[in-house]
Amino acid sequence: MGGIALPAWLGRLQPGGDVTLAVGVALLLAVLVVPLPTLLLDAGLALSITVSVLVLMVALFLRSPLEFTAFPQLLLLTTLLRLALNVATTRTILSHGHEGPEAAGHVVAAFGGFLMGGDVMVGLIVFAILLIVNFMVVTKGSGRIAEVAARFSLDAMPGKQMAIDADLSAGIIDEAEARRRRSELEQESAFHGAMDGAAKFVRGDAIAGLIVTVVNLLGGLGIGVLRHGMPVGEAATSFATLTVGDGLISQIPALLISVAAGIVVTKGSGKERADELMGRQLGGGWKPMALASGAAVFLALMPGMPLAPFLALAAGGGALAWNRRQAERKAVEAPPPPPPPPGEPPVAEALRLDLLRLELGYGLLSLAAGEAPRLTEQIRSLRRTMASEMGFVLPSVRIQDNLELPPDEYVLRVKEIEAARGRLRPPLHLAIDPSGQVPAMPGERTNEPTFGLPALWIEEALRDEALARGCTVVDCAGVLATHLTETVRDNMPELLSFAETQKLLDELPTEHKKLVADVIPAQISLGALQRVLQALLAERVSIRDLPTILEGVQEAVSGGARGMGAILATVRARLARQLSEAARGPQGYVPLVPLSAEWELAFAESLTGPPEERQLAMVPSRLQEFMQRVREVLDGAAGEAPVLVCSAGIRAHVRAIVERFRPSTTVLSQTEIHPRCRIRTVATV
Repeated sequence: MGGIALPAWLGRLQPGGDVTLAVGVALLLAVLVVPLPTLLLDAGLALSITVSVLVLMVALFLRSPLEFTAFPQLLLLTTLLRLALNVATTRTILSHGHEGPEAAGHVVAAFGGFLMGGDVMVGLIVFAILLIVNFMVVTKGSGRIAEVAARFSLDAMPGKQMAIDADLSAGIIDEAEARRRRSELEQESAFHGAMDGAAKFVRGDAIAGLIVTVVNLLGGLGIGVLRHGMPVGEAATSFATLTVGDGLISQIPALLISVAAGIVVTKGSGKERADELMGRQLGGGWKPMALASGAAVFLALMPGMPLAPFLALAAGGGALAWNRRQAERKAVEAPPPPPPPPGEPPVAEALRLDLLRLELGYGLLSLAAGEAPRLTEQIRSLRRTMASEMGFVLPSVRIQDNLELPPDEYVLRVKEIEAARGRLRPPLHLAIDPSGQVPAMPGERTNEPTFGLPALWIEEALRDEALARGCTVVDCAGVLATHLTETVRDNMPELLSFAETQKLLDELPTEHKKLVADVIPAQISLGALQRVLQALLAERVSIRDLPTILEGVQEAVSGGARGMGAILATVRARLARQLSEAARGPQGYVPLVPLSAEWELAFAESLTGPPEERQLAMVPSRLQEFMQRVREVLDGAAGEAPVLVCSAGIRAHVRAIVERFRPSTTVLSQTEIHPRCRIRTVATV
């Protein structure tokens, strides 16, 4: 059997429905002009009190003010409800007040009789106190807070909007998250603005309550005496009882709503409820509770003070303080959990490589231990220097002893493969003569381990004499740190791993995040970028200016370059200022040794293969001749550190040849010399 179909509008008459809200507002407006029977008047007053309590409870359990964005509208509607009921009760009191205390309904009579205690003056005083508390304290304070919050929210809105746009441009958030944040920002601004205006409703409600009460008293007294012929005392008692009862029944809900408004506007930016926040902050420590209990005991012992209530409070506060103190002591004194039983290390531990490892003979362990470990200080300084100069974050150096080494030897390993080895003689110092000769002093002859220069191990007492002779004197920790520095510089390409490349990109400032998102992986993969950076580090070119390198990659790829050589050439051209500055000599100019047209043509004709992967196929005898000529020219440039200059197309191949016998020589193309740089040609190959 089918059910009975109801009209669509009737199904929308439910709590929260739009028809229900519209009908409710219409009824409120009707109450202002239509007299109500006492039954409906009692129901309206009961609804006003219940709704006020509900609003107060919702405000107490809020975690954020934005969870109650309907509060300004509720404030308006509840104020309108109380005013409508005030008008209705005023009409009833003035019309039927002479009939007795029940003339305006049971709710008004109950408040007038119970709360007044049968004394009109007591009721008037209680009503006046409630009015002052609501109007002067709660409403005025919450209105001021709402005004300041609205002003601050409006002032902060442009900055918050710019922060959202910056995060979107940097790729930190997507468009959907940006729309959500903008919507939340608009809601916050609108809410604080609405609360600033809604606070005026509460203020006006308090003023209206006072005016209605005065009108009821004077009007009721006049109507009772003049129209109904009541004695003045009887008329004052009857109408005052109803008037004060009506004032109390309207001021108590108004006070509840005002308190709810104050709680909402004073809610901070935290995400805790009021009970959680106050419980955590008031009861978070035992000392404040113990001091409060002591103050209660002191007050209880004062002459004339009631003993029982203060002692009860002192006992309760002392018990809470004691429990809190015991809980904190147990948390401090609790033994740490027992360590897990030693087990067999996972097999994966055996596969892990140390990127940098320094192995010391037992005679050198004092350099890395003791009260002043000079070696560890040198390594920390090296890490900072490498990051500042090369833009390369040096991985941590593992230092361990190796009993298989002689006592005075050390080994530097890169990825656990020996990269350098040397001998030290602590506590002796190493003296090096800049002229390349062995210092004419007593000591043990040796070769400096980093560059192989002739040197001398001397006693510390001879240090000042060696310095007076113009020698460079270095202690053992300094010698080892220098060797480590040069080893790292020679192996930087191998130490720049895929993960380190990603870390460099992640640590770029926020304003460069958009550039990273545009280049990687849309135009070049992270692995290809790693190879570009490794190629720069192989020639000791700093990668600290990573944004410029990314811009060079973007320019090369957008221009159609696909091979690594073409991309690297564009990046190096972008770094022309940096390359020229690094090659500038102490005289303030860049000493150049350009290749002659003959050798330029010889290299160009010897290149074979597709444009993306050109290879050099020069006759060995011709290569030998070129190497001999370059060696003679560079050796002849005494006191200079000349830069070999060639065309961009052959630069990589010339560099590959020169680094075999002169790895410290810089090779630049014409496009890599900055136009504003001072240059000087010192020779020609």
